[in-house]
Amino acid sequence: MSGVLIPLRHRNFRLLLAGRTVNALGNAFAPIALSFAVLDLTGSVRDLGLVVGARTLTNVLFLLFGGVVADRLPRGLVLVGAGLAAAATQAVVAVLVLTGTATVPLLIAISAVNGVVAAVALPATAAIVPQTVPEDIRKQANGLNRMCSNGAMIVGAPLGGVVVALVGPGWGIAVDAVSFALSAFFFAFLRLPPAEARQRSGILSDLRGGWVEFRSRTWLWVVVACACVGNVAWAGSAHVLGPVVADQTFGRQAWGLVLAAQTAGMLVGAVIAIRLRVRRLLLFGCVSCSLVTLPMLALGVWPSVPVLLVTGFVAGIGLEQFGIAWETTMQEHVPADRLARVYSYDMLGSFLAMPVGEVAVGPIAESAGLRPTLIGAAVLMFLSIAAMLISRDVRTLRHRLPEDVPATVKESPA
Repeated sequence: MSGVLIPLRHRNFRLLLAGRTVNALGNAFAPIALSFAVLDLTGSVRDLGLVVGARTLTNVLFLLFGGVVADRLPRGLVLVGAGLAAAATQAVVAVLVLTGTATVPLLIAISAVNGVVAAVALPATAAIVPQTVPEDIRKQANGLNRMCSNGAMIVGAPLGGVVVALVGPGWGIAVDAVSFALSAFFFAFLRLPPAEARQRSGILSDLRGGWVEFRSRTWLWVVVACACVGNVAWAGSAHVLGPVVADQTFGRQAWGLVLAAQTAGMLVGAVIAIRLRVRRLLLFGCVSCSLVTLPMLALGVWPSVPVLLVTGFVAGIGLEQFGIAWETTMQEHVPADRLARVYSYDMLGSFLAMPVGEVAVGPIAESAGLRPTLIGAAVLMFLSIAAMLISRDVRTLRHRLPEDVPATVKESPA
C-alpha cells in the first residue's frame, strides 16, 4: 500500500476518517445555508452577526470544558454523543426554517447550544488520532485527515450554494444534520484501546493539570502565543479586508477562486508533508507557515488575480506543512491522557484571536488606509512567525522518524 495510504490498514482510523470527512462535507453547507436563512428571515446583517456570534461565543467559553470531558470519558463515546446532539440541533433549525416558524431568538439559542456541542467535540476529535494508528504513521494519518477534510470542503461549499439556491436554505441545514448523524454512526463502531486509569479529580483540578502540561513545554506555549498574534492579523485581512479589496478591484467571483486556490494548495501540501522525512519537524512547519503572508502582501501591493492565485496556492502548501507538523508534534510529545486538554488550550488561543482581528481591522483600515493596513498585517504575521524561531526549544525539538520508534509501539488494534 502506498505510504500515503498506510493508515487505511487500520479499521479504527478508517472509521474516524469516514466520520470526519462526512462531517466536513456537511459543515461546508452550514454557513452558507444559515446565512441565507437569517437574511431571508429579517434581511438584517446585525441579526446574522448575533446568530453566528452566539455559536462562536459559547464555543470559546466551553472549549476548556470540552478538553476535560475528552480526557475523562472514552473519546469515541464523546464523538458519538456530540454528533447526535449536533444532528438534533441542526435538525431543529432545518424544521424551523422549512416550516416558516424560525425566529431570531430561537436561532440564537440553538446556535449557542451548537457551539457548546462543537466545543466538546473538537478536543476529542483532535486527540483521538493516536488511539487509531501506531506512532510511526501518525504523520500520514494527520495528513490524510486534513486532505479529506479539505477535499470535502472544496466539494461541499459550491454544492451547498447550489442546494440553497435551488431548494432553499432549510434543506442545506438539513444536509448538515444528516452529516452529523452519519458521522456519529461511523464513530459508534470505533473500538479503541482503553485509556490508562487515572485518579479522579474535580473539573478545576483537571483544568489546572492541562494548564500545567501546556505551560511546561516552552515550544508549545511559544508557538500558540505567537500564532495568536498572527491570527489577529490573518483573520482581519482574510475575512474582512480581502473581500473589500475584491469588491473594489477584481470582483467577488475571482475572490472565490483565490480561496479555492489556497484550499487546493493545502491538498497538495498534505501530500508533500506526508512524504517528507524531517527530524526537526516543528521548525520546518513554522518556517513553512511564513508563506501564508504572501497573499496578504499581494492584496496590499499588487491585487491582481494571477498573482493572488499563485500566492494563495503557495500559502496553502505552507499552511498545511505547519498544520500537520503541529498536530504530529503535539501527539508525539504530550501524554495521551492529557492531550485533549492541551489541545483545548491551543484552540482557545487561536479562536480568541480571530474575532479580535475581525473587529479591530475595520477602524484601522479606515484610519491608515486599506492597502497600508494589509501590508502591515502581512508584516505582523511574518514577525509573529519569526518570533517562534527565537525559542531554542522550537528550533531544536526533534521528531521521531519511523525507524526511531520502538517496535513495541508500532502495532495497533485492527
